[in-house]
Amino acid sequence: MHAPDETQAPDDGRPVVLDRRTGPYGEVVLRRSGELLQIIANGCFLMDTSDGRSERLLVRAALDALPVRPGPRLLLGGLGVGFSLAEAAREPRWGRITVVEREEAVVEWHRSGPLAPFTAEARADARTELVHADLLEHLRATRDRYDALCLDIDNGPDWTVTDGNRSLYSPTGLAACRARLTPGGVLAVWSARHSPAFEELLRNNGFSRVRTEETPVARGVPDVVHFAMRPA
Repeated sequence: MHAPDETQAPDDGRPVVLDRRTGPYGEVVLRRSGELLQIIANGCFLMDTSDGRSERLLVRAALDALPVRPGPRLLLGGLGVGFSLAEAAREPRWGRITVVEREEAVVEWHRSGPLAPFTAEARADARTELVHADLLEHLRATRDRYDALCLDIDNGPDWTVTDGNRSLYSPTGLAACRARLTPGGVLAVWSARHSPAFEELLRNNGFSRVRTEETPVARGVPDVVHFAMRPA
């Protein structure tokens, strides 16, 4: 279902809903708050266009952690507001950049909607491929191998907005990730909070060099990125 709302800002300064969709995974909303664009899923704030430091870290640190190899292939799980894709496209060392996004609305907001300016250059890059699919389904169906998987599909392993995303952070989901990584490949997972339990799960499910990097935010606990490597 597609139900656009009025776009005139209310006098009291409240956020303005630009688009609201109901689909297979529930409700997803794009709204404007001042100069910011925000994505809300099932009533829960996911992300906005205010900063993007941790989303850029997700991609930058994954590349830095890779052994030197020509044209490494990157898979981005989740398009969001486009910070990770834009960061990847700015880096000439990446070979192929595949973005997997399951929400049709998010894809459309980038192709022809309010989020288009954030990723226009990256989407025009010949290395970029945008796939509309569920991430785990893509990992199980594709025969491609990637040198880095950078995943930002929810608020993290301990705080999922949709129940279906929990399987990504399970032994089964991690096995699917590991199977699609090249030897020495890097898995990077964005999270709204540090998860020691997820770190332990990574260590117990075939990953090595597990570590976490934090990015301070204006309010609340830092954003984090969990990193792990498939042994060579």
